[in-house]
Amino acid sequence: QVQLVESGGGLVQAGGSLRLSCVYSGDTMCTSALGWYRQAPGADDERDWVAGITSDGSTHYVDSAKGRFAISRDMAKNTVYLQMNRIELEDTGVYYCGADKTLVDKYPGCFDYWGQGTQVTVSS
Repeated sequence: QVQLVESGGGLVQAGGSLRLSCVYSGDTMCTSALGWYRQAPGADDERDWVAGITSDGSTHYVDSAKGRFAISRDMAKNTVYLQMNRIELEDTGVYYCGADKTLVDKYPGCFDYWGQGTQVTVSS
C-alpha cells in the first residue's frame, strides 16, 4: 500500500507561483519514481501527467510545464514537491501525486493509490 498526502494548493493569479508538496509512505516500488498529475475541472477520474522524478533525481515534464514547473524530492522527508511558476489559467485543477507514469507497465498496481489531491485555482 501507498499513502499520499498533498498540500499547498490555493487561489493564485495568472503569472504567480505556488509550491505543492506531497508526503508519501508505503511500498518502495511504487514510490521509486513519483509524479504529479492534474485533474482538470469536469474531467471526472481522468488525471493528466504533469511531471515525474526518479529515485536518482532524473526529471521529466509535459511540454506545457517545461520551463515553468520544477519537480523535486527530499528522500529524507519522504516528500516530493512541485514548484509552479508563471502559472497559467490552464493550470487550474486538482493536483495529485502518485507513482510516475514510467512505472505503469512494471507496477500497474501502484496506480490504485492516490491522495486526496490539492486544488489549484488560477484567476485572471
